[in-house]
Amino acid sequence: MSSKSLPISSATKRSIPTPPIKQSPQQPVYSLLELIKADFQIIQEKDQAATNGLEVLLFYSGLHALWMYRIAHILYGWKVPLIPRGISQLSRWLTGIEIHPGAQIGKSIFIDHGMGVVIGETAIVGDHALIYQGVTLGGTGKEIGKRHPTLGNHVLVGAGAKILGNITIGDQVWVGAGSIVLRDVPSNCTVVGVPGRVTRNEQQNHIPVETDRLPDPEAAVIRNLFERIKNLETQIEQLQTQVSAITVEPQSSSSEITRSESDRVVEEFLNGAGI
Repeated sequence: MSSKSLPISSATKRSIPTPPIKQSPQQPVYSLLELIKADFQIIQEKDQAATNGLEVLLFYSGLHALWMYRIAHILYGWKVPLIPRGISQLSRWLTGIEIHPGAQIGKSIFIDHGMGVVIGETAIVGDHALIYQGVTLGGTGKEIGKRHPTLGNHVLVGAGAKILGNITIGDQVWVGAGSIVLRDVPSNCTVVGVPGRVTRNEQQNHIPVETDRLPDPEAAVIRNLFERIKNLETQIEQLQTQVSAITVEPQSSSSEITRSESDRVVEEFLNGAGI
C-alpha cells in the first residue's frame, strides 16, 4: 500500500466477532504528506503563541503526538502486530497524549497543550478540530464494536471535557470546558455542563475563540426560578396586607435581613462569584 493514498480509516478488531465499526460516509482520503503538513500549518494559524515554525516543530507536544499517531495508524492498518501500540505508548510517555493507533483522525487537527488527552480506538475525529488539554474521547465500558465518539468538522473541545460512548458530535460544535457529553449533539451547537446540555446557535458559522463566554443553562434556570419565587413572595405579602383585619405590631426586620442575605448569595452564584 502506497503512503501517497493512505486512507484515514482503520481495521476493526479481529479477535472476537463484533458488530462492524460505523465508518464516516464522507470521510475524505488524504496522503500522509498532506496530513503532516496540515497538522503543522494549523498550529501557526490558530496559536498566537507560535512565533515561528521551528518553535512549533521542536516544542509542540500535540504535533509530535499526532505525527507519531499517523505512523502508528499506517502500521495498524497494515495489521502489523505490537509495533503500533508500542509507538502509541512511547508517544504517551513523551507527550502525555494517548491516541490509540486504530482511531480515525482527520486533517488540520490542533491538540493545544494536550497533557492528559485520551482518544480511544474507535473514535473518529473530523477535519479542523481543536482539542485542549485533559480531553477524553472514550467509551462507557458497556459497548462493543464502535464504542467511542464521532466528531464532525470544525469541532472545539474545551479543557477537561469528556465525550463518552458511541455518540455523534455534529459539525461546528463547541464543547465547553469540563463538560461531560453522553448523547448525540446536532451541528452548530454549544454544549456545556454535567451532563452536557445543548444550546442551539444556528447562526454560528465558525468556532468562536472567546471560551469565557459560554452560556450557563443551569444558572439561567436557577435565575428564572429565583425570579418566580420573588414574585410569589411579593404577591403573598400583598394578600396578607389586604386580608389582615387585626393590627399587629410590626415584625422585626430580621426576616428582611435574612431574605436580603439569601438574595445576595443567590446573585453571587448566578453572576459566577468564586469562579
